[in-house]
Amino acid sequence: MIPMNLKGARVLVTGGAGFIGSHLVDTLMKNGAIVTVLDNLAYGSKENLSRWLGHSNFSLTIGDCLNPGDVQKAIESCDLVFHLAANPDVRVGKIDTKIDLEQNVIATHNLLEEMRKSQTAKILAFTSSSTVYGEAAAIPTTESYGPLKPISLYGASKMACEALISAYCHMFDMRGTVYRFANIVGSRSRHGVIWDFIQKLMANPKELEILGDGTQKKSYLLVEDCIDAFLFALEKSSEIFEIFNVGSEDTVDVNTIARVITDSMGLEDANFRYRREVEGGRGWVGDVRFMLLDISKLKRLGWKPKRNSYESVVEASKQLLNEIGYCKEN
Repeated sequence: MIPMNLKGARVLVTGGAGFIGSHLVDTLMKNGAIVTVLDNLAYGSKENLSRWLGHSNFSLTIGDCLNPGDVQKAIESCDLVFHLAANPDVRVGKIDTKIDLEQNVIATHNLLEEMRKSQTAKILAFTSSSTVYGEAAAIPTTESYGPLKPISLYGASKMACEALISAYCHMFDMRGTVYRFANIVGSRSRHGVIWDFIQKLMANPKELEILGDGTQKKSYLLVEDCIDAFLFALEKSSEIFEIFNVGSEDTVDVNTIARVITDSMGLEDANFRYRREVEGGRGWVGDVRFMLLDISKLKRLGWKPKRNSYESVVEASKQLLNEIGYCKEN
């Protein structure tokens, strides 16, 4: 469901070598766009883009959004910017309190400044997060919910980025579309609960450590559905600045995810060991225990996910295990 005419569009994707970014690049390239990726490769990899390296419509700039010169070079002649470059791990903010400020807020400001100066790059699509809602009192949570009270530095930084984008769009004749993502899962992901569980079970097939009490319940969406929603909403967006929730319509708990992965790996007898170090059963400080986004705004426009949360987790587990060459016989 890609209604946009991308053929010949000149597009910049920051963070395009990462998990979601590389899947977006695949879709853009398959639909005839001329794509530039700006990535510092801290979280992404050239391997994710290997099929496009050397293609006449593709270029990779290894650089950083913290360096305005790198952004200026990458944005030259582009019409449309997808901004995905960011620290992807909520938990890191507990250890390094500057990382979300620098990698998310300052990097976004640098990008907006170069867009302000650009003669062509005036449309921005930004990947935000459900973490901006904090522990919402209303579930499912709509885009109009407030006040926003994030409980992690990551969530606070995404909220700050949204505010900056809104202000730049209204002051400098730009257009911005913001996507508040649920948990996106699938191939090429190298963080999050599914990847963590796979890594732990490969290290110790007899026991799986679960952060928190396992009852944390959230919405999950397969990355292919995410990219579909990403481009669909951008094409349908009609405001100077607009926000869309992107997710599935149900939730799945961590204990169920653990069972999906142990079954997928043929380790049904693995013992679950719970690490309850944070109050309220959370997995870590800043972990939102319950999250479900109201996606009725996107549905009214004609989009809906092809899979529910459970199906997304099952498919993502299968994809990741195939990707690393895991066989049950191991």
